[in-house]
Amino acid sequence: QVQLVESGGGLVQAGGSLKLSCTASGTIFSLTDMAWYRQAPGNERELVATIISGSTTNYASSVKGRFTISRDNAKNTLYLQMNSLKPDDTAVYYCNALWRRQEYWGQGTQVTVSA
Repeated sequence: QVQLVESGGGLVQAGGSLKLSCTASGTIFSLTDMAWYRQAPGNERELVATIISGSTTNYASSVKGRFTISRDNAKNTLYLQMNSLKPDDTAVYYCNALWRRQEYWGQGTQVTVSA
């Protein structure tokens, strides 16, 4: 069974940076497509960034140029470097894995950006 554990969330002032991590187990990580999603109160969960097994990346327009998704296959870990954070980035951030046609989710980590 695939398990995903996020870490790195917290409270930061606008303009600051945070780096989220997601450690995976139960999968061949290098062959797994990974993504970050987020959900703000009252909003639907939205896609933030994706990185496929070949390391091709895609970003939501709202974060392009500010966030960077990356992976370390040797450590089975996914990252999201978030720079120039805005109050609108406040949300619970979720790690997502697509493995053998099934989706898996982490428990989420809270990111709060103060004005």
